[in-house]
Amino acid sequence: MTAIKHALQRDIFTPNDERLLSIVNVCKAGKKKRNCFLCATVTTERPVQVKVIKVKKSDKGDFYKRQIAWELRDLTAVDAKDAIKESSEFDLHFDKVYKWVASSIAEKNTFISCIWKLNQRYIRKKIDFINVSSQLLEESVPSGENQNVGGTDEEAVDEYQELNAREEQDIEIMMEGCEYAISNAEAFADKLSRELQVLDGANIQSIMASEKQVNILMKLLDDALKEVDQIEWKLSSYEDMLRSVKEQMDQISESNHLIHLSNTNNLKLLSEIEFLVNHMDLAKGHIKALQEGDLSSSRGIEACTNAADALLQCMNVALQPGHELLQAVNQQQQRFSDLRELFARRLASHLNNVFVQQGHDQSSTLAQHSAELTLPNHHPFHRDLLRYAKLMEWLKNTDYGKYEGLTKNYMDYLSRLYDREIKDFFEVAKIKMTGATKEGKKFATLPRKESAVKQETESLHGSSGKLTGSTSSLNKLSVQSSGSRRSQSSSLLDMGNMSASDLDVADRTKFDKIFEQVLSELEPLCLAEQDFISKFFKLQQHLSIPGTPVSDTEETDGGISTRPHNIGGLQSAYSENHMIRQMMIKIFRCVEPELNNLIALGDKIDSFNSLYMLVKMSHHVWTAQNVDPTSFLSTTLGNVLVTVKRNFDKCISNQIKQMEDVKISKKSKVGILPFVAEFEEFAALAESIFRNAERRGDLDKAYLKLIRAVFHFFEGVEARVAQGVREEEVSYQLAFSKQELRKVIKEYPGKEVKKGLDNLYRKVDKHLCEEENLLQVVWHSMQDEFIRQYKHFEGLIARCYPGSGITMEFTIQDILDYFSSIAQSH
Repeated sequence: MTAIKHALQRDIFTPNDERLLSIVNVCKAGKKKRNCFLCATVTTERPVQVKVIKVKKSDKGDFYKRQIAWELRDLTAVDAKDAIKESSEFDLHFDKVYKWVASSIAEKNTFISCIWKLNQRYIRKKIDFINVSSQLLEESVPSGENQNVGGTDEEAVDEYQELNAREEQDIEIMMEGCEYAISNAEAFADKLSRELQVLDGANIQSIMASEKQVNILMKLLDDALKEVDQIEWKLSSYEDMLRSVKEQMDQISESNHLIHLSNTNNLKLLSEIEFLVNHMDLAKGHIKALQEGDLSSSRGIEACTNAADALLQCMNVALQPGHELLQAVNQQQQRFSDLRELFARRLASHLNNVFVQQGHDQSSTLAQHSAELTLPNHHPFHRDLLRYAKLMEWLKNTDYGKYEGLTKNYMDYLSRLYDREIKDFFEVAKIKMTGATKEGKKFATLPRKESAVKQETESLHGSSGKLTGSTSSLNKLSVQSSGSRRSQSSSLLDMGNMSASDLDVADRTKFDKIFEQVLSELEPLCLAEQDFISKFFKLQQHLSIPGTPVSDTEETDGGISTRPHNIGGLQSAYSENHMIRQMMIKIFRCVEPELNNLIALGDKIDSFNSLYMLVKMSHHVWTAQNVDPTSFLSTTLGNVLVTVKRNFDKCISNQIKQMEDVKISKKSKVGILPFVAEFEEFAALAESIFRNAERRGDLDKAYLKLIRAVFHFFEGVEARVAQGVREEEVSYQLAFSKQELRKVIKEYPGKEVKKGLDNLYRKVDKHLCEEENLLQVVWHSMQDEFIRQYKHFEGLIARCYPGSGITMEFTIQDILDYFSSIAQSH
């Protein structure tokens, strides 16, 4: 190991100005035993740097090389694994833990001891030596003493100390004065020893000669000690004085602390008093306004509003803990509660009187609207009440019971008022629709109780405003005013004579205008009332969220009951929307029944009025839903639209039934397609009504139904086959039996077919110009198409009625003769 140490010193550390102090042969724990050396080194230059260096042989094995170097100051702990039982394993804790196994325990102990001594001498941060025997850990060696670090000459930290330049020069001079200093070192050493003894003796003699000076020095030392005693006594007295001053200063400091604490408490008390006075003191003017303020004038309402807001602020002030224990605070809160209760009673009583008075004033203006198809304007009423909107919000926040009572009272008064106005309005509309006599119109201008209109139309209304049976006096009135005009319904069979008195287009146009005016009057009335309710009762209108549960709003026998709530934004918004709708339903409870009665009357007058009503009602529903799809107006019109759509469907069904039940006589001038002309006229009417209408799809579906009803017998046969009925089994169905087939064929003899073709030729001739022989071309194409359909029907008869012997009463040659003779005759 000594040879390896010298080789490492020579080859690796000397070139780097380092000295090797200790070495240990190790290998990594738990791996293949690839030996290497851990070396403890110091630098020869100042400041000294202490390192632990890992050295291993090269791959070729002919020289050593440095692999890793750690600073000793980075070493945090040395773990020898076991302080009692000897083990060759040990750990070094640098940036991570390195586990080693030494080749011998002696080398391990020597290396750890060297690390401990280097730590004691050069490193300020002490390293933790864990599981290391105390015998290896020696006391640190003072830097001024010449002691070894490792205990041997080879392993000593101070075994070699380099001479400085002056020391080298003195040694050289001394050796030059002695010729044998190099050849006989022992004689030279003896000479130096003798000279040292001579110098020691001279020093002793010099010391003995200076005894007098020593005595003088001792005397001076005694005097100095006496002075020190005096200084210590004075310092002791000063210390006593300072101790007394300290006690007095402590007392003063404690007194100042108490004074400061008292001042702080006084300031806090003053701040609390100022807070209570500033936030819980209501001005005398506000108190007077709450107690006796005028609620009928604009200035008085403003003063009461300001006073109510101030009172609410005083009542809602956030008190600090402990304020509620103060008697003055409790008294002031009780005073505020009494003022709130007093003003709430005054406000509720006044507003109830306003509701009653406004309802009475509004009723007095009904006479001027009774003869006109207009509804009274409630804007002045709303304008006067909106002055109290802020007070209603205050009442809603402070006394919800009185707020709810006012809401119910408002609904009760206004529902009765709107009932009278709307029922009178609809009575006038019904009279105008039925075309009442001049005497009836004259009586309609009288007040409602004296009007003869009530007597004529009362049979139309029960207490709830529903239509009675067909024997009502309205039918008599209608018959008297319309003369020979048809009073019940229209059909496609009557459409052929559109200019006749039986189908008065002017009456339908009049009905359309009246119905539109009714809807146009109702819409602004409902929207204005809903907007007023939202503003006056402080109910924000939000788009409703479907499916949101509302647990704090319910309907009762007396109206709507909405409990005070403290819920999230969405549920609160839904609740207020729900309350607005319920109030509108209560106030306008007669709108939907009256509209249904009017619709029933229009349908009774003329079933084709359902076309006009469907278009108008659909447009108004669409407009209302664009504004607010959940509003009362949108919901009510939507419900009524369902009724109108049912009437429309019933109208179409009735026309289809009449087509199916019609009997075509041989004397009729119908032709081959008896309903084509009538359907054309109906389509013209429907197109004029449904032009640019939202419900165009309903008309298209009606067209499909009507066209299917117009088809001949044979289209029904084809439909059954298309539905899966076997062709040879069609004749077993009652509607398509052989007897029915013979009836159909009998209704279309050759003579009637020729008349129908002649009529068709005239219509074609009317719509085509004489140039370019278009008539001949079209007539020839019609001939080909007619023959094609004839062959198709003959084939259908042969397949579905085999062996029956049933054929058309005219042949293809007859058809050719009909077309030729008609063309030549014109």
